[in-house]
Amino acid sequence: MNEVKEQVGLEDARIFGPMSEFDHEQVMLCNDKSTGLKAIIAIHNTILGPGLGGTRFYNYKSENDALNDVLRLSRGMTYKAAISGLNLGGAKAVIIGDPHKLKSEGLFRRFGRFIENLNGKYITAEDVGTTTRDMEYISMETKHVVGLPEIKGGGGDPSPVTAYGVFMGMKASAKFVYGSDSLKGKTVAVQGIGKVGWHLVEYLNKEGAKIYVSDIHEDRLKQAASEFDAIAVSGADLFDLNIDILAPCAMGAILNTDTIGRLKCAIVAGAANNQLEHEEIHGPLIKDKGITYVPDFLINAGGLINVYSEHTGYNREIAMGDAEKIYDTTLLILKKAYNENIHTQKAAIMLAEQRILQMKNVRATI
Repeated sequence: MNEVKEQVGLEDARIFGPMSEFDHEQVMLCNDKSTGLKAIIAIHNTILGPGLGGTRFYNYKSENDALNDVLRLSRGMTYKAAISGLNLGGAKAVIIGDPHKLKSEGLFRRFGRFIENLNGKYITAEDVGTTTRDMEYISMETKHVVGLPEIKGGGGDPSPVTAYGVFMGMKASAKFVYGSDSLKGKTVAVQGIGKVGWHLVEYLNKEGAKIYVSDIHEDRLKQAASEFDAIAVSGADLFDLNIDILAPCAMGAILNTDTIGRLKCAIVAGAANNQLEHEEIHGPLIKDKGITYVPDFLINAGGLINVYSEHTGYNREIAMGDAEKIYDTTLLILKKAYNENIHTQKAAIMLAEQRILQMKNVRATI
């Protein structure tokens, strides 16, 4: 009996320990053997409104990796919504497995049923490994989904708005560091030429920047290099480039002790989520190296802004206008960090938590 109790205690620690670390409200495990669905929905905070965050379909090495990812991503969504002035909370979902092998109408519709059972506490959207078509399947079972095709009344692909917000944040960081927000002649390395990375390279090319590109997909890399007159580099060499700006636009946790030590840039500003491997370690480390880091949940908020616009009545011009405000917020964060001698990630979190606390107090009053 003692052995059983000890084992239960161990399992509880594995689940509630990570939840307690970031103060999550709820985590739902979703399983359906017939479709192969294994998913986790993490709801971090709903003080400002329902938790909105995309569903990532990824072949994680372990279920523990999936849990850690969804907890970190959902927390980031809370801060992203708060700092962007949106009336949304933070949540995220991950589906575990190879999307090329497991995707089916049945899987997504079954997943939609799990979302429906949360009664609007979680609103999903597309993310890495999912598409607007997948969102259509989910929408057959629940209304709590955004990121639908424009023909279905949605906002379609949010990546152009995300990229525009990153571009605005990058220009603001250039203004802070160099005194001018022009990127003409600046050397910028974009890691990850997916949907967002591609649009970002388009903006940089029009601005007249000198562009380096890196991607794990050789065909995509060659296409970007050819179309935008960019220089292709391997992923291993990216952190050793002598450049002005690094734009991580692939997976997270790429800013660690090793990579930060190798960096020769003045600014890091990109679309990837959770770029700092350990924010309490690598936030101060990148600051001490004299590199201006634009917090990811701030600079990549354009996608959330886009789907929020869809949630309230979609208008692409309004979404782009709201994404442009990332410029001013970026300058505010960078100046706060400088004036208070703190790293930029901490400055951004402080502002986000300040708004959450204010709204909590507002809604607690009679």
